Amino acid sequence: MMKNLKNSVSVLLLLVLPLLAGAQATDSLRVLFVGNSFTFYWNLPQVVEAMAGTQDFPMVVRQSTASGATWQQHWNGEKGLKTKALIEQGNWDIVVLQDHSTSPIDEPVRFREYGKKLADLVRASGAEPLFFMTWAYHSNPLQQPALTEGYRQLATGLGAEVVTAGPIWSEVRKWRPDIDMFADDKHPSPDATYLTGLAFFKKLSGRSVTDIPDRLWTTDTRGDRLYLAIIDPETGAFFRQLVETFTWQGTPKKEK
Repeated sequence: MMKNLKNSVSVLLLLVLPLLAGAQATDSLRVLFVGNSFTFYWNLPQVVEAMAGTQDFPMVVRQSTASGATWQQHWNGEKGLKTKALIEQGNWDIVVLQDHSTSPIDEPVRFREYGKKLADLVRASGAEPLFFMTWAYHSNPLQQPALTEGYRQLATGLGAEVVTAGPIWSEVRKWRPDIDMFADDKHPSPDATYLTGLAFFKKLSGRSVTDIPDRLWTTDTRGDRLYLAIIDPETGAFFRQLVETFTWQGTPKKEK
């Protein structure tokens, strides 16, 4: 009899656990990052998900990225990308959109055209677009105003919001030039990815970043700890204060 009872409990668990897992997934904020190396360098999507985990904020984060990819290439399925299918089938809440690093400057017409196409597709799928305003190259900080304005105009025209990573980076370069924000001329350092992750977590959750730890980790396929970020405590404290106090006068409202 005990054997039969044990078997019955096992069967019941097999039936119930997938339902519980599904309920948990439903309660999580589902975020898809669409972009290129500016998004995947030092595992930004996973950093954001790990930050959410430290704050008991359920979040499921995935990505569709390829080196140097433009929004047009995402749209046309080049470089092996399946972004459109992922957007349409993913049941996302938020889709983060990041174009090639200089598109707002070098290809503004293409930037606006495919930014709108992707944003419209995101909304048709039931999600909301969130634009990822990127940063100027190390060699040319004067790029930032054009990048900022390009994303601002696009987001404003579509009534969408942005994560203002580029302007926040500019503040670091102004106040703490001792912090190395770059891995090369354009890609982020691990510190910079942590800062960008803070900006994303605050925008996505609406919560304070004050208690985000300096060390973030996930687990590998064997269950061992895999560190995503190990930040100097003084740098971490400065970044968290900056993100908490940073204001950018440009919260978009849809143009008439």
